[in-house]
Amino acid sequence: MCYVLVITQFVSLGMRFDDIIGHEAEKKALAQSVASGRIPHAQLFEGADGCGLLSMALAYANALVCKEEKGENAAARIKANQLIHPDIHLVFPTATTTEVTSKPTSIAFVKEWRQFVHEYPYGTLYDWSSFLGVENKQAVIGVNDALQLMQRVSLKSFEGGWKCVIVWHAEKLTVAASNKLLKSIEEPPAKTLFLLLCPNENQLIDTIRSRCQRTFLGKIPSNTIAEHLKEKGASPEIANAITVQAKGNLGAAIALFDKQSSHGVYEDWFVAWVRTAFRAKGNKGVVLELTAWSQELSAKGVETQKEFIGFAIGMFRFALLEHYELSSLSVSHLHSDFKLNKFAAYIHGANILPIIQALEESAYHLERNGNAQMIFTDLSFKLTRLLHQKAA
Repeated sequence: MCYVLVITQFVSLGMRFDDIIGHEAEKKALAQSVASGRIPHAQLFEGADGCGLLSMALAYANALVCKEEKGENAAARIKANQLIHPDIHLVFPTATTTEVTSKPTSIAFVKEWRQFVHEYPYGTLYDWSSFLGVENKQAVIGVNDALQLMQRVSLKSFEGGWKCVIVWHAEKLTVAASNKLLKSIEEPPAKTLFLLLCPNENQLIDTIRSRCQRTFLGKIPSNTIAEHLKEKGASPEIANAITVQAKGNLGAAIALFDKQSSHGVYEDWFVAWVRTAFRAKGNKGVVLELTAWSQELSAKGVETQKEFIGFAIGMFRFALLEHYELSSLSVSHLHSDFKLNKFAAYIHGANILPIIQALEESAYHLERNGNAQMIFTDLSFKLTRLLHQKAA
């Protein structure tokens, strides 16, 4: 059976394997493994959410579970497309909310999860946290999730064939949950596939990672992303600019296109920050303004704060390229009257690495629930000093 004939049978979220953008070699390999029946029981899909990790996993799971079903309107395929197939088990990070006040599990949020996946097939963990309204919390996959999952996979397959477990952002498994899941991965029930999705295999515990066959989904070609954005209505100029910023991440490109207003807010924060930091050296009154800015950012959710830091890193890199007259390598579209070329005079080889390091360290401490106001205040004072550092 040729590759095209194999993949056109498999449907996920209303699309076929060959509708997934990019990753032709990986799609072919996965389709052939289903067709041949050679299925490793534990597999790791590694890569960014925005590169289609979840869509690929769902397509693969649906292909395997619905393999014997003929026709796109078969009952099993309809259930799989709607994320309600009883033999496809979905596990994902959660946190307490006003409705679920203790011991949150994936089952408690499955209705919200289905809606999220259908609306944001390239959604990130930040998008999911925002969708639930828990940006200020660290979503995890706890031991109760693992216990529930072990109970479900121990039961006989509803359709009589394969069962598939998809663990989205498996790096969020707690140590206790990882150890519970490890037992099922080491001795899986018959015809049970564990699909672990993770941005980086090194974030998983060694005992789980060593038992998984790895499939890496890398960056999507820039021309492919640009064409997709044009199909969504972007002008060639905007499509090319966003593609450069997305760096091979289709989900990031779509988010930049769909949420340009949100990034306008980040730009406003950034402009106010660097302008105040530049004026703050030796001026106590302006230092108070910088402290007030830090206090304002500290009131935002952790994921929003981390997103802003990522945006700021991108802006500093744009400025560096502008400084060395390499702006043709990177295109930025600003919403405000901020003059990037004037700002670029203060970003150079002597201070760019310390600035990026300070930003990345701040994101690290936010990830570990550090005091946000202290983190942003310290970061702001460092920026004040670094902006006035002379070029080598």
